This record gives sequence, structure tokens and C-alpha cells, in this order.
Amino acid sequence: MENLFRLADQDQGFFQRKWTLVNGPVIVGAGPSGLATAACLREQGVPFVVLERAECIASLWQKRTYDRLKLHLPKQFCQLPKMPFPEDFPEYPTKRQFIEYLESYAKHFDINPKFNECVQSARYDETSGFWRVKTVVTSGSNRTEFEYICRWLVVATGENAERVVPDIEGLAEFGGEIIHACDYKSGEKFQGKKVLVVGCGNSGMEVSLDLCNHNASPSMVVRSSVHVLPREIFGKSTYELAFFMLKWLPIWLVDKLMLILTWLVLGNVEKYGLKRPSIGPLELKNTQGKTPVLDIGALEKIKSGDINVVPGIKRFSRGEVELLNGEKLDIDSVILATGYRSNVPSWLQEGEFFSKNGFPKAPFPNGWKGNGGLYAVGFTRRGLSGASSDAMSIAKDIGMVWKQETKQHKKRTIACHRRCISQF
Repeated sequence: MENLFRLADQDQGFFQRKWTLVNGPVIVGAGPSGLATAACLREQGVPFVVLERAECIASLWQKRTYDRLKLHLPKQFCQLPKMPFPEDFPEYPTKRQFIEYLESYAKHFDINPKFNECVQSARYDETSGFWRVKTVVTSGSNRTEFEYICRWLVVATGENAERVVPDIEGLAEFGGEIIHACDYKSGEKFQGKKVLVVGCGNSGMEVSLDLCNHNASPSMVVRSSVHVLPREIFGKSTYELAFFMLKWLPIWLVDKLMLILTWLVLGNVEKYGLKRPSIGPLELKNTQGKTPVLDIGALEKIKSGDINVVPGIKRFSRGEVELLNGEKLDIDSVILATGYRSNVPSWLQEGEFFSKNGFPKAPFPNGWKGNGGLYAVGFTRRGLSGASSDAMSIAKDIGMVWKQETKQHKKRTIACHRRCISQF
């Protein structure tokens, strides 16, 4: 590969390649954020290496999502830079269609990640001015360690790298099946069962709806307030409508208008146990990163009683759960729709750019660039459109330096060549 200087790449029984100098940035993560950055760098003519701990691109989408999943936003807000979705795709592409799009995207921009490479640590060496990225490759019983040395490091592991499993009293004593939503595929195997869904975000709502559609009996835990919005308002995408209004109106006014329109479409949802936060949905998303639920049918099941909304959990015991209001429910299974978190603090040895929660300290739109060639993509809490914006900014920034230095290098080469000729 043209973007690698292999300094020790032979394996003859006793000698194995241990480290590689990368002629360009290292991108950690081959999800949509990493692919978008790689594509934009390719357009800038900058070589790169993409490291991915799984054996495929977009492992979150391919391995940790349920079968019925569709994009929550219209496709024009979810496409990556330089390549739109196919015209024949529906407005809300399915999980399978989105994966097909990402695979086509990687092929189109000739992005070939190094799979099964799990980054153990990354630190900046101030003496040399380079990043040192250590990875582990596991193949069967063999474990090989590598180190990549690079000038630029792009963190593209995203907001949802690791599942969040809450510590709930008695959960280990429950005795029935307990899974995280990332391991849930379909409600088919839960047919006829009483299932407790812990969490009321988009995943919790959709899992509960899917369970209903497979003749299960879900109870959904709503511990705190939540904004539930219709996916569409009078035939127009709710997100698209809000995006349009934000061009002309302040966010507080858009929030008020959105809630009025939501009330006209959905009615009063608080009487069904879904209390709204005091902060508007857009402001809450911007300030705390909490995404509003876009309803695609779960609310109708809640209104009909097919989805039972319950308050927070006090404790579990064998085959049952006790709620904060003292009520006890007999349940067969538990699905934890309790979200995800960033894993950056577990491997990036840096404390200036990233905070302890694994997100950049600087708020949007300034959270994409740190010091010493460190970049972050996909941490804006603004979905795929935010990741695309980051990717374009990063590639432009690196590309500008790359082109200047490449130009200077060519000038020095030509000058040296002329001096050599003049001596003959």
C-alpha cells in the first residue's frame, strides 16, 4: 500500500512486523463517520489507514441493530459526503439498504479498512511530533501486537461504541433471559411472553412496538421525562420542518411551535405516562444530547394498552420486578434499551480535547479539531449529518497541510535535480 512505510514487515518464524509508519492520518473506526472522513481525504488526495476492531464496516449497524430498523430521518439528511443515496431508495431506507449504501460507498472511494485490529492505546509523542497507536490482532489463539506511527489521528469510534448496562438491584437474581437492545433482532422468539423493556428512547419504543407485533406483552419502563414527536407532521418530515424553521427563527420559538404541532397530531401524551421535559426537544438535544423519540406506531399501542407504561424499577427478584410505586409484575424476559456510550477514555491517552465522558470538550461546531493533529468525527450528537460536516472539515484541514508540504517537497526535489545537472 502506498500510504504505509513498512519498517519491519517480515515473518520468518522469529521475526514479525511490529510497527509501521503511516504516510498520512490513521482513522480509528470504520463506521459511517470513519468512512465519510476517509472518502473526503481520498478526494483531497491524502493517503490514510482505517483501523476497525470488527471484521466488517459499520459493525454497529450490521451486528447490533434489530431487523425492523429504518433510518429515523429522511435519506437526504443521512447521506454521506460526495455520494447520495440511490434514487430508488425509499425516503426512510431500511437497515439492509443503509448497509448496502455504506458498502457501495466504501467500494466507490476505495476504502479498505484493516479489520480485526482493536486499538489498545493511542498517545502523542511530543518529542517526535507523532501519534503512536497500538493495536492487537487476534486470529484464533494467535495474538499479535502492532504499532502505527502517524502525524494525524482521527477518532471515529463514535457516540455508541459500548453498550450501557445499568446496575439494578436484584437483576442477577431474576433468573429469566436478560439481553441488551443491541442483541435484540426480532420479537418472534418472545411470542406469548411478558417482557420488560427498560428504557423509553427510540430503541425502547421500537422494541416494544416490535414485541407487540409478534404477540408478546411488553411493559416499558419510563423512568424520566421524554419528548415524543411524530415522525411526520401533516405529511412533512418533523426533522425537515424543524430544520427549515431554524433558518429563520430562534431555537426556543421553534421548540414551542414544534410542541404545538405535536399536540395537534398526537394529542396529550402525558396522560399515558409520558411526561414531557421542561426544556424543548431541540434545545434538550443541543445542550444534553438527548434525542427526542420519533413515533412510528408505538404511541398507538400505548394508547390501546398493548404497551404497558410503568414507572422506574426498585428491584428485581426471581421472575418478577418491583416498581417504584410498589407494584409488582411477573415477567419472563428483560430487554435493556439503556443506550450506549463512547469508549474513547479507555484507549486514548489524552486529557485536553476529550472529556471523561468520551466526548470533545468544545461544543458544536468546534469539537472536531484538537491539538497535535488530533481530530474527532461523529461526536456532535447531530447524527449522520453532523458526522458528515466533521468529516469534510477534517479532510479540508489535513488536505491543506498535505498539499502545501507536498508542493514544497516537489520544489526541493526539482531544485536538487537542477543543481545536480549543473555540475556536469
